[in-house]
Amino acid sequence: MTSDIIVKLDDRVRLMSALLATTRYPELSQQKKPHGTHAHARATKKLLVAYQSHEAVSTLQTLLDQRAPLEAIFTLALVLHPQDFAIDKPPRWMPPRWNDQLRDFQECSKLPQWWGHEDTVWSKALDDSQQMLANVNLKPFLEPFVGEIKERLVFIPSILYPTDQELSLRLGGDLVAIIPPRLAWGDSPPWPFDEDPAHVYRAAIMAFGRLMMSAYLRANADRLTEVSQTPLPVTDAMRAAHPTWADQFTQLFAAGAVAIYLEDHVSPAEAHSFVLMEKKVNGLDVLPGVISVLRRYLTELEVGRYANLLDFLPLFHRQLRVAQRIVSL
Repeated sequence: MTSDIIVKLDDRVRLMSALLATTRYPELSQQKKPHGTHAHARATKKLLVAYQSHEAVSTLQTLLDQRAPLEAIFTLALVLHPQDFAIDKPPRWMPPRWNDQLRDFQECSKLPQWWGHEDTVWSKALDDSQQMLANVNLKPFLEPFVGEIKERLVFIPSILYPTDQELSLRLGGDLVAIIPPRLAWGDSPPWPFDEDPAHVYRAAIMAFGRLMMSAYLRANADRLTEVSQTPLPVTDAMRAAHPTWADQFTQLFAAGAVAIYLEDHVSPAEAHSFVLMEKKVNGLDVLPGVISVLRRYLTELEVGRYANLLDFLPLFHRQLRVAQRIVSL
């Protein structure tokens, strides 16, 4: 059995991650959530202290100060030509000549040589991730919800920055997930990728599932006008972070899909742990109901009651209320 997920490294991602290490980002992320970081990330940060005044760093810090999304910044990195950093169609928000600055930063700091010196830890992250995803096929699992999936699924493990945030990007025909290892408690280093398979599965399904569902809902927005008038039962914090109905449903779907996958392909205990964590960290008390409703949809889709998720969505709110009452008994 083979996987439908491509696991690889990309020097352009590593470059942007290393550049992030020279900004104020690492300190701010620690202020938000203190955590131990990978030894390679700490060593890279120390190595690049001498280049903190480089114009590429100043440009990135300005973008971060302007609240530019990391997803946009890393998407830009992945459209640069791997050799000369040329870019065919620079986005309007890209600062002038930033691609040239990035090339100069990589050359001055000798990052390729550093990555070669640190090849053992990068190879371990890559090998461990490939091992965890070797027999995982997410397209058949997600297609009942979002229809045929034609994009390539690309998983990039990262032991640099960001250390506490997973990134998901749409890049042409690729859906790209940039995933750090799972954080450990306190100052402990993060878990190796091969010591927590559930983390790898969760991260992949969350990243790819959100991208797919967001695109699916956008493509069918005309059929969701009435459905989206009924508020979803989410917390005020989630409503503030995800103001639209489509964004909220996407978050609920992704979490529900993870729980179903873990229960069916790992163990009920792993699924239960995930549900408890989502309740505690993200306030998703409604998640058990979401899981129940999504499972019911899959069962009724199989017997032909619905042609696709769009047929089912008008019933989602009512079934979720009923499911919530049942699971709370």
